[in-house]
Amino acid sequence: MKFNIEVRIRLKKGMLNPEAATIQRALALLGYEVEDTDTIDIITFKMEEDNIKRVEEEVEDMCQRLLCNPVIHDYEIKINPEDQI
Repeated sequence: MKFNIEVRIRLKKGMLNPEAATIQRALALLGYEVEDTDTIDIITFKMEEDNIKRVEEEVEDMCQRLLCNPVIHDYEIKINPEDQI
């Protein structure tokens, strides 16, 4: 069975986010008043596997080992069978 995976990665609360700060300043210069600007990275991919539990384990391992830095990032994993999207 094929699964669609989405990993959303953001900086933990309290971490400086220069990208978001720059966006917020630029929007203010354009006349838009916004607050609490944040950025998020979204990584999507597909995996072939018989068992969704195995997919969950593998994606969690990917996040811990490569996709995220658990010290500074929070992440959210969404897994859907391909035929349910």
